[in-house]
Amino acid sequence: MILDIIIAIFWSISPFGEAKVGIPYAMFNGINIYLAFGVCFLANVMIFPLMMFFLDSVNRYLLRWRFYKKSALYVARKAKFGARDNIKKYGFWGLIIFVMLPIPGTGVYAGTIATYLFTLKRKPAFVANTVGIFLSCLMVWGMTLATMEGLA
Repeated sequence: MILDIIIAIFWSISPFGEAKVGIPYAMFNGINIYLAFGVCFLANVMIFPLMMFFLDSVNRYLLRWRFYKKSALYVARKAKFGARDNIKKYGFWGLIIFVMLPIPGTGVYAGTIATYLFTLKRKPAFVANTVGIFLSCLMVWGMTLATMEGLA
């Protein structure tokens, strides 16, 4: 059980799945449905401050290397293109919607990169990311619960 919780946490902090994968993993492996939601949600929320630290300090240092710079620019373009319309038109609410969508390419990683690229204020952006993550987790949790109960 502890190992399954740890794996769910790793899925929730992974840019390849986030809580969109962590919650179903935990629930399908017998973790309490409320514990699965809470642990995966909190793990996913912790990405924002870690990513902001990375973008503020480590990223600037790593941009000196051609390979990293090329990869970082690719990711930045994808995040900026995906979030541009929502954030420019709706601001705070657009960031919530962008992070909330439970599809690949959206989520806290893309939301944090968009926050950095659009130079949004940190506290409102953190709140928007957190609300978006919560709503996304709620959707994934509900669909997983419905699937487990045979309703979906």
